[in-house]
Amino acid sequence: MTNRSLLQRIPLPVRMLFYGVGFLGVVLVALPWACYRIDVYLPSVHVEIGRPARIAGFVLYLGASYVLTRRGKGAYVEFDPPTELVVVGPYRYCRNPVVATLLGTMLGEAIALSSTGILIMFCVIAFLANGQVKRIEEPLLGKRFGRSYEEYCAAVPRWIPRIPPGANK
Repeated sequence: MTNRSLLQRIPLPVRMLFYGVGFLGVVLVALPWACYRIDVYLPSVHVEIGRPARIAGFVLYLGASYVLTRRGKGAYVEFDPPTELVVVGPYRYCRNPVVATLLGTMLGEAIALSSTGILIMFCVIAFLANGQVKRIEEPLLGKRFGRSYEEYCAAVPRWIPRIPPGANK
């Protein structure tokens, strides 16, 4: 029995709860806490700013994850991927809104906590995420969805959202 068939036996909401809690726990709690400790050793570069990006990023992350799970009929992890290409909702404006909003949330955490360490973590994770998307995720999606994914990539930017041409009609 393959990993894929084992995962399919677990209801999607249960898988998503497990992935979401585990992933968010690591990326939005454990890693930021560890990186925030850098500020203990570099207090001279501490800057005080607010939290709006952090809150907005988290809310947008949840929305993008919901759309991908609901419309894509699968989880948002490569070992248990969606079975349908999603090009609606936030995916009309950006090919990777889940990761983009997660990065926005991390940046908001760095700002809200005035943390140099979390800012460094944001930069490293942004670099790694870009490499993962370009070298692993996009080629796999291209194989899975073919021409429709190529057309989607040509029309929608990878990271920075933009209004699609003709959306104002």
